[in-house]
Amino acid sequence: MANPGGGAICNGNLHNHGKQSDGSASGNCAKNGIVKEAQQNGWPHVYDKPLVESFEEAPLHVMVFTYLGYGLGTLFGYLRDFLRSCGIEKCNAAIEREEQKDFVPLYQNFENFYTRNLYMRIRDNWNRPICSAPGSRFDVMERVSDDYNWTFRFTGRIIKDVINMGSYNFLGLAASYDESMRTVKDVLEEYGLGVASTRHEMGTLDKHEELENLVAKFLNVEAAMVFGMGFATNSMNIPALVGKGCLILSDELNHASLVLGARLSGATIRIFKHNNMQSLEKLLRDAVIYGQPRIRRAWKKILILVEGIYSMEGSIVRLPQIVALKKKYKAYLYIDEAHSIGSVGPTGRGVVEFFGLDPRDVDVLMGTFTKSFGASGGYIAGRKDLVDYLRVHSHSAVYATSMSPPVAEQIIRSMKFIMGLDGTTQGLQRVRQLAKNTRYFRQRLNEMGFIIYGNEESPVIPLLLYMPAKVAAFARHLLNRKIGVVVVGFPATPLAEARARFCVSAAHTREMLDTVLENLDEMGDLLQLKYSRHRKSARPELYDETSFELDD
Repeated sequence: MANPGGGAICNGNLHNHGKQSDGSASGNCAKNGIVKEAQQNGWPHVYDKPLVESFEEAPLHVMVFTYLGYGLGTLFGYLRDFLRSCGIEKCNAAIEREEQKDFVPLYQNFENFYTRNLYMRIRDNWNRPICSAPGSRFDVMERVSDDYNWTFRFTGRIIKDVINMGSYNFLGLAASYDESMRTVKDVLEEYGLGVASTRHEMGTLDKHEELENLVAKFLNVEAAMVFGMGFATNSMNIPALVGKGCLILSDELNHASLVLGARLSGATIRIFKHNNMQSLEKLLRDAVIYGQPRIRRAWKKILILVEGIYSMEGSIVRLPQIVALKKKYKAYLYIDEAHSIGSVGPTGRGVVEFFGLDPRDVDVLMGTFTKSFGASGGYIAGRKDLVDYLRVHSHSAVYATSMSPPVAEQIIRSMKFIMGLDGTTQGLQRVRQLAKNTRYFRQRLNEMGFIIYGNEESPVIPLLLYMPAKVAAFARHLLNRKIGVVVVGFPATPLAEARARFCVSAAHTREMLDTVLENLDEMGDLLQLKYSRHRKSARPELYDETSFELDD
């Protein structure tokens, strides 16, 4: 198998060369004047504060009532299914036609039990259509259901000026058209909307090359490649990097795109506990000592998959410790910065800058443009030989249509804005404002007595609701108060850890946040959601566990 990392692999170990691909000695990459700009921006720095993350456990009675709620819902679900089978209650779910009864079932009845009897009752809290730009406020199309959420109809009424606490618009760059977006309009008029070809054929434009050079400069790496879809950036590129005979060590809370990419690769997958360095080191040590199962040959590659910010937990990867383990055991490191690029770090350059590390300590830097940059698509960045390898072997490069030119221009515009290349410091001010808003919102929620998860610097803030009935009531009541939130439950979270997920933006004013907090305070009292006993990190085993069992 080709080695995209540029190192020689011997007995399962990766030995990095002392020279870069351009022949320069190891040290700061000086391409495009990156080092000078990095120093001017105060990067690299060293993150010298303790990593404060909270994962407080709920009181016992809350968990008992949560499971009891699911139990009662299941019992009534079986009762309703019995009534449907008897024809007493109308069945709105997809079922087999009478003439197909003797065939293998197309619709698995039991697999849809949860959707049919639990999710459907509260389905109105998801997929709400909006009809404006997803800025700090947006407009929502009102809809109602006459058959208990099986179908919806629009009333024609628009709910105006709803405070947006759910979109990943971290820097407020996903906004309505203004004069600063004229370059995007100009590109649309010159290039059109679509490319109608892949990167391997007629789909590489000068705009794509300009964007890739800018991304490499922004991240202080040798090269970068952009893709039209963020999800496919993971799922279609991981199989190009590893395959049969390789080992993937994946954090248990990794995004579905990472999970799918790992499964499609054909590599052996081992799961380590979230942000648990003892768990990861045990898997690394066993992989080096024992090699592949049965044949005991050394692994061709060992790849560690992690995220910068975990979107359901709001936690930040313990990158310095993972980099140390990666170097100790000579493994590769692939980090997904979908939620962290643009949102953390002194100048918005993600968790690598947040911890003051050298970008070359991470073999594969991945990120998306769908959040902080207000666009779509993703990138892979790192060494030039890695990017050159992906240009040839990536499924996205070979088969997927290239990124739309106006989208590429929007990313270029946003990235220059963050870097200050537009001649202003507004981008840096937004990064700092996001950090201020994040700390303020988290601090106030803690003071109110809510259980919230994650790192104190993470703009993704999960607020634990637990009980399924409270999930629905929470979202409905807040929408009535013109506050739009995202609520998440099983299977996206553990069964008993349903939550609301707030995404703080630099575009949120203090008045907006205070309005949301005031309403949350009232909702917390009304629904009795203030479960916190103010115990920080009530699950120390999340980081410090020394005895554990892992399934293959």
